[in-house]
Amino acid sequence: MKRVVVTGVGALTPIGNDAKTFWSNIKAGVNGIDTVASFDASELKTQIAGEIKDFDILQYVDKKDARKMDKFTQYAIAAADEAVKNSGLDMEKEDPWRVGCITGSGIGGILTFEEQCKVMSEKGPGRVSPFFIPMMIGNIAPCQIAIRFNARGVNENIMTACASSTNAIGTAFRHIQYGDNDVVIAGGCEATVSPLAFAGFCNMKAMSTNNDDPKHASKPFDLNRDGFVLSEGAAFLVLEELEHAKARGANIICEMVGYGATDDAYHITSPIPGGEGGAKAMENAIKDAGIEPKDITYINAHGTSTKYNDLFETQAIKKVFGDAAYNVAVSSTKSMTGHMLGAAGAAEAVICAYAIQDGYIPATINYETPDPECDLDIVPNEGRNQEVVYAMSNSLGFGGHNATIVFKKYTD
Repeated sequence: MKRVVVTGVGALTPIGNDAKTFWSNIKAGVNGIDTVASFDASELKTQIAGEIKDFDILQYVDKKDARKMDKFTQYAIAAADEAVKNSGLDMEKEDPWRVGCITGSGIGGILTFEEQCKVMSEKGPGRVSPFFIPMMIGNIAPCQIAIRFNARGVNENIMTACASSTNAIGTAFRHIQYGDNDVVIAGGCEATVSPLAFAGFCNMKAMSTNNDDPKHASKPFDLNRDGFVLSEGAAFLVLEELEHAKARGANIICEMVGYGATDDAYHITSPIPGGEGGAKAMENAIKDAGIEPKDITYINAHGTSTKYNDLFETQAIKKVFGDAAYNVAVSSTKSMTGHMLGAAGAAEAVICAYAIQDGYIPATINYETPDPECDLDIVPNEGRNQEVVYAMSNSLGFGGHNATIVFKKYTD
């Protein structure tokens, strides 16, 4: 099997419109959650979100092309563009058939869907945009990235709810390991801060209603957590076969070494009690990496700030790590970003890459009241300088999807 390294990262998040700013704010414990600004949420039970700020798609594409893209695709273009530039990849020197793109988006173009439903209702079917379908479908994001970079290798969008972009990165990893592609631009994108998405999640009673104090609404592993906070954005990594990266003199951020994926086969929204499915995904990823659980320095938890997710993920970690569970640092950066749904795993993969590169473990902020059932080292409120040799990221999605990826410090 070929070795796979990370040579570029890009991010567009509620706490930074580029990867370096994002990471700097993660280290500083900056919170990106506030009252919803993009629409009037006053009639909804939840009125807070992690929104992208000061984003201008015209920095990347012209106005004509921008009008044919849903916001989730616009976000993807921005983050992928940064990742490719960060990697130093020169597509004029690459075989385009050996460069692919795999994205994860749990919902796709819901903003376009809402808008065009309104158009049809108010003005009739003849006024529905001819671009409605290609703007809405999830696979249009990797398509647009491929067109931008002339990347003609594997091209897919994976839709596994909140595990989407972690599955996308894992699948990209396999394509390179097996020798199908030399480079894959892999990540996720989501733009679901919309009235319809909010109404759906509110009526599921899944989101926090701490509207009066948005900065403290996302509190993973805290006893008083009351639901997740919806957010938006995109993040991408350039994954590359090691010898290919070395041949072009690429800067190697870290190495990707493991991937595991399972399904709970239990419930459409709830993880399985005890976290058996998540545990198996972690076990598979660790086995794939050729290491032992005790070798993991840091876990970026799915940690959504919902009662059962945090509890069952804690139980899953204990199942896999045994006594070593109390020696591994486990934090949820969703306490700062909110939950980017299908893009969350990719953003958290960027965090893992930087954690390894900088030797820094980010905090779980907003931790005030310990939950005796979530008693791991969640790096409460303050991050720490510490060498990170192996970092793991977990993602769990509606439908019982579990995905885990493992990165390590690169050594030749």
